[in-house]
Amino acid sequence: MLSRTAENLFWMARHIERAENTARVLDVAHRTSLLPLDIEGTEAYLWYAPLNITGCAAGYERKYGLAKAETVTYYLALDPDNPSSIYTCLKIARENARAVRSAITSEMWEVINATWLELNRVSEQMEYEKFPDFFDWVKDRSHLFRGVTLGTILKDISLSFIKLGTFLERADNTARILDVKYHILLTEADNVGSAADYYQWGSLLKSVSAFEAYRKIYRDVISPLRVAELLILRDDMPRSLHACMNEVESALIDINGSAGREARRCAGEQHAALHFGRIEDVFAQGLHEYLTDFLGHMDSLGKNIRDAYLSRRDNFDNLPTSRAVQSQQQITT
Repeated sequence: MLSRTAENLFWMARHIERAENTARVLDVAHRTSLLPLDIEGTEAYLWYAPLNITGCAAGYERKYGLAKAETVTYYLALDPDNPSSIYTCLKIARENARAVRSAITSEMWEVINATWLELNRVSEQMEYEKFPDFFDWVKDRSHLFRGVTLGTILKDISLSFIKLGTFLERADNTARILDVKYHILLTEADNVGSAADYYQWGSLLKSVSAFEAYRKIYRDVISPLRVAELLILRDDMPRSLHACMNEVESALIDINGSAGREARRCAGEQHAALHFGRIEDVFAQGLHEYLTDFLGHMDSLGKNIRDAYLSRRDNFDNLPTSRAVQSQQQITT
């Protein structure tokens, strides 16, 4: 497979996953904002969370200043000037899909093209009260695309690059959500164990579709240690770091090739650490330190994948470690 084809497939999948993740984060922020939380500066307190999770706080502050519900929602959902907005992600995903029409099925193209056309229609008349329905629509379209992909595409190297992009993005998102909750949202020691703390941890679980799984596995009150264990080490939780690295390592093995030896080594090393890790050791190291180290490994893995398989460009080199890949600025044609 040509490196430009592999790159387009990789970025197509990664941006669709990012659009879904952003919709999840915003949906939880909206739900949390309806709760009667007794926190000083509640609006800014709640709405800086999605900005920090998505790595968009600096860009937002330059354009809008203080975090407010309407402007944060628009910036992360529909602002074309934000390289990580849902609008921009779906635009880039569609352009990548268009560039490799011969490598994807007609059903995949129809879903992603229809999603882009519908997005342009609804964005022109979007009102703030309608955003919750919009977030559900984005998640549904992502699920539809993923289902159509698995149901129609030939299980060859093209699917491996699609999985690679999807699960790298998902692992990155899960790690940053957990890190932001533990070290940014929880700013006051007095909040530990409070109603606000409970709702925040519950919102975190809902943002990664893990609330029901947590209840089924632990059958107990929500605690930081168990939430971290679920989202880091359990491989039966679809959005956990362990489950994502299972898929990343499997995709790299399927792609194979001598050029990808370092990428496979990096992925295998991180997968082994998650497979044999213990949550007590994670907290002994420090959850923030552990997640920062994990994101650093994802950054290195992304660069190794680029060097081995994708068209060479400087995208990875100019990005902060906390966000291994912020946006694909140019589309390979």
